Amino acid sequence: MQLYEDLRLVSARPSSSEEREVEHRLYGVLPASQAFSTGAWLRLASAEMEAVWSQGRVPIMVGGTGLYFKALTQGLAELPDIPEDIREKARDLADREGTEGLRKALVDAGDVTAASELADPQRLARALEVILATGQPLNVLQKAQHAAPFLSPEHSLRLVLAPPRAWLHERIARRAELIVSEEGIAEVRALLDKGLSPKLPGMRAIGIAEIRSLLSQEVSPEETINRLTVATRQYAKRQETWFRNQMADWQRIDPSVGIDLEELPGLAEN
Repeated sequence: MQLYEDLRLVSARPSSSEEREVEHRLYGVLPASQAFSTGAWLRLASAEMEAVWSQGRVPIMVGGTGLYFKALTQGLAELPDIPEDIREKARDLADREGTEGLRKALVDAGDVTAASELADPQRLARALEVILATGQPLNVLQKAQHAAPFLSPEHSLRLVLAPPRAWLHERIARRAELIVSEEGIAEVRALLDKGLSPKLPGMRAIGIAEIRSLLSQEVSPEETINRLTVATRQYAKRQETWFRNQMADWQRIDPSVGIDLEELPGLAEN
């Protein structure tokens, strides 16, 4: 979500002052009207990393989307383009019936693996798109067309921030209040005024639907903050599940006590 220029506050993108302190790349580079993919990001990120290396510097990759990191360090299968009608069918099902509806559709279509292993609605919808478009389960295509990783895990320092739950929940609550501030509401209102399809990835950011309900006076500011807090906690829980299952060999550190990079095991070797 931090790729989208329209979502600085909602996506917790670095502030203008933070971006002046140290160079940031690939933040706010896309309009919310543009759909994007992991493969497209990987191509952009690879080019930026090459540029940083050519200057004799070390790139630091930061974010919360585990699939992006997995693609970077484990490679990514080149999947076929999905026809728009099939994409719409999968997204409509996700909107109507949620996770369980997607899982049932995947089982009916023959992809039991994705139905049982994936938890994120967007990932489930992606798996459904693939099998409907190709007739083959996502994991089968991924194994058959898997490309070599761009970044070798052995030559990188891989870290997962694992704060105490109470510390994380306190920060989530503060962010919910910030999104419901005058600045946050203005940011979402400006995006909604563009009349973009709610099915676009950028329109699915946590905060968009909640502020839309607030603007239409369906809920109070207090209830909006509560909904944002709950939705963000649920997202953080899904992130933690991904990190634990898909990034089990990454080093876990506690950001609540401060981080001294010089003391991290493996830094000198990498």
